[in-house]
Amino acid sequence: MVRTQDPPGFFVQEYTIMASDPIQRRKLYQEVQDRLLARIRSGEIPAGEQLPSERELMDAYSVGRPAVREALQALSRSGIVTIHHGERARVAVPTAESLVAQITSGAQHLLRSDPAAIEHLKEVRVFLEAGMARLAARHADAASVHLLRQCLETQQRKTGDAQEFVGADMGFHAQIAAMSGNPIFPVILSAMLKWLGEYYQSLVRAPGAESLTLAEHNRIVDAIEAHDEAGAEQAMREHLTRANTLYKSLVRS
Repeated sequence: MVRTQDPPGFFVQEYTIMASDPIQRRKLYQEVQDRLLARIRSGEIPAGEQLPSERELMDAYSVGRPAVREALQALSRSGIVTIHHGERARVAVPTAESLVAQITSGAQHLLRSDPAAIEHLKEVRVFLEAGMARLAARHADAASVHLLRQCLETQQRKTGDAQEFVGADMGFHAQIAAMSGNPIFPVILSAMLKWLGEYYQSLVRAPGAESLTLAEHNRIVDAIEAHDEAGAEQAMREHLTRANTLYKSLVRS
């Protein structure tokens, strides 16, 4: 136990140092990374602006080129800076697309290695898309409903071609996400649908799945066009829940 010697009137801080606690050793690049992060977060180097050159960073932090380059690579992997050959690193302008793209490979690896993960992701999809359908019904106008019906008509024409039908299905759901009025929803949905690609292909190959999907989609469109928020949410939830149940039966068979 270590007790600090504070002046009168100040609280005395107590903390315990365990003899077995390892002493953390940090590499030079981590120190450079932290200092650059501090400058970026403070606004000293704003989004879209270039960082100082490697030589300037080496001189500023009294480190070698390897430490600077490794720090920049670490920031690049985190999506904080972008690096292009022959140019100075630049502070990335964050977007929903770039943030989602960073986790895509990890998410796909998780879905392939953990059987339970796909069920969890499908639950997330039901929750999110049901809410998107409610918002779409709230914000729907004649133009957006027309686009949604065009998506449905396109999907009807693709009946019999599994790959094309899946693509049209994704377009239908993407239009509903766009109608929600929240620009982040379409990005998240697009990523989820790509991650669930193999699951999608299995569904459309099931006997009668295409006609059932079209009927359910038509019900969703009708509710959205009528500004029936609760009806649109329920129709979407039932549609996706039915699809999930069908997928489980296909896997068991």
